Amino acid sequence: MKNALWFVLGVAGGFVAAHVVNKDPRGHEMLAEVDARISEFADRIGDAYREQEARIEGLAADVKGAASDALDSAADAASDVADAARDAVAKAKSAADSSD
Repeated sequence: MKNALWFVLGVAGGFVAAHVVNKDPRGHEMLAEVDARISEFADRIGDAYREQEARIEGLAADVKGAASDALDSAADAASDVADAARDAVAKAKSAADSSD
């Protein structure tokens, strides 16, 4: 509880100090420069985030495409095996019928 009180007092003191500094023209200029730097930093972070997000979305699309291709190949292979098994059963049945 004591730490929370000190935190609240520190925040309030910071606001009071910023208000006093902002009244002075030099202080106002300094705070404007700090605000500009913070805005520039936030813009750079936002740009980097959007770039990374686009990169990840591209990778996800590539993985999805590869998985779809693999699934299609597996389905084709399974169909080929089923067709071959049907042909083998038909040939075996035909051979059994002709030997009777």
